[in-house]
Amino acid sequence: MSVLKNDRYLKALLREPVDMTPIWMMRQAGRYLPEYKATRAQAGDFMSLCRNAELACEVTLQPLRRYELDAAILFSDILTVPDAMGLGLSFGVGEGPKFARPITCKSAVESLPVFDPEIELQYVMNAVRTIRRELKGEVPLIGFSGSPWTLATYMVEGGSSKAFTKIKKMLYAEPHTLHLLLDKLASAVTLYLNAQIKAGAQAVMIFDTWGGVLAHRDYADFSLQYMHKIVDGLIRENEGRKVPVTLFTKGGGLWLEAIANTGCDAVGLDWTVNLAEAKARIGHKVALQGNMDPSVLYAPQARIEQEVRQILQDFGNGSGHVFNLGHGIHQDVPSEAPKILVDAVHCYSKPYHQ
Repeated sequence: MSVLKNDRYLKALLREPVDMTPIWMMRQAGRYLPEYKATRAQAGDFMSLCRNAELACEVTLQPLRRYELDAAILFSDILTVPDAMGLGLSFGVGEGPKFARPITCKSAVESLPVFDPEIELQYVMNAVRTIRRELKGEVPLIGFSGSPWTLATYMVEGGSSKAFTKIKKMLYAEPHTLHLLLDKLASAVTLYLNAQIKAGAQAVMIFDTWGGVLAHRDYADFSLQYMHKIVDGLIRENEGRKVPVTLFTKGGGLWLEAIANTGCDAVGLDWTVNLAEAKARIGHKVALQGNMDPSVLYAPQARIEQEVRQILQDFGNGSGHVFNLGHGIHQDVPSEAPKILVDAVHCYSKPYHQ
């Protein structure tokens, strides 16, 4: 078994006893840190940063130098998978992602290549290996991917979207085409996450950022069943340890029971869900991750600490909770706020684990 100095994050995901509630933050390596901005400027642009293993490692480690976080998360992007399928990804200055060749028809789906993660996405695996080496066993490393549905939204829309009209049109007018795309993506994501695990990721997370835009019945058919397929295909033990899997659907509070039934180890929650209710619904099956509104980090110290105490109280005694934000940290949050959050979680959570 690989030696870890701090494994409370992995233990909490498996609902094993811990001394305090572990915490990490979605997008913890990012634009709210001045040192990140400097490294990104050095890289030239966002994808160049992702493709440089040493710089990707540097930005992964930056938040750990400032805050006593219990996990590192690979610095990459969910759109590496469609990029590896040849859609021509680019990020304009101050703009979201754009695809030069979006998916518009069934023949485009049929011609999508099956890629080898160690060839087309070797830069991601190099980053995983570099980060694992540089972490020196301090905390575990989380690997991740976007969910098939979330990846498909970008591939069909050609970039970010507010109304999701193109993919919803495909969903209702050409469901067979969309299912074909989602099935291909599920296979690709399974290969991708397993390659990350083999390269050294000690836990993995699937981000279903846009699952919450689906109609109630459509969520099971077009998002959840493909995440379930991925969970079934993942390596669940490596280096003599279990490799926990977390599923996070933003806006997924309606479907917690169904998400927990996929066989994942943990379910991520956004801030619209009450943690006590979520624990009552699915806490006997899975660990829970979340779920503070990232905007609380704009508040004064006393308000941040109040929110932390409330969330910890909502979960109550015992293991099975990984404290996190309900979505990614905002880029204009003061860089001292996460320290207040992390220290408060560690301090106030100890009585719940005695």
